[in-house]
Amino acid sequence: MPLLRTRRPRTAALLGAVAAVLLAAGCSSTVTGTPVAAPTTSAASSTSEIPNDRLVPPTTTASGGDVSIDVAPGDCVRLGGTVNDATIEEAACGSDESNYVVVASSPTSSGCPSDVDQTYYETLDGVEQGALCLDIDFVVGGCMDLGGEDPVRADCSEPMIDGVRVAEIVQDSVDEFDCDTDRAYVYDEREFVVCFDSP
Repeated sequence: MPLLRTRRPRTAALLGAVAAVLLAAGCSSTVTGTPVAAPTTSAASSTSEIPNDRLVPPTTTASGGDVSIDVAPGDCVRLGGTVNDATIEEAACGSDESNYVVVASSPTSSGCPSDVDQTYYETLDGVEQGALCLDIDFVVGGCMDLGGEDPVRADCSEPMIDGVRVAEIVQDSVDEFDCDTDRAYVYDEREFVVCFDSP
């Protein structure tokens, strides 16, 4: 069986809604999938207007595995496609194309921190060959639409399905009340909180 690219979403939905999601990897005859079309953004959301205060999640000591994309912790990617036929490509961090930042790599997806937003792993004959541990590429002052299959950087003035503006990122905390906003998401294993405003 050829190489299969797949991804596993985190089991806790953003913004505090907890939903168990179990996805099984299947067999595929191709290496690449069909990307999910992302909504276009206006010129007002160009990267030159996004503050240079990005979330740089703590990296872990997990490493190893073999995936077809050459990225390291701190690099960003554009993840799309379907669960059983994911697509992934390098993207400039904080850009309109970037939706995830690499936190760590691991021989298997089970080696990722439990609080990552997403994992991307590749299999050969049903056996995981390597995994990337991913968090959403949040930018303080920038907006993300979290309402689709994948997060999408968005113009804060445009309508969104589930839009958030990142107000602050609090390190060394697992308390949502450390935010001066009414919405937050806690990354409890790596101990940081992303504070959201309504766009």
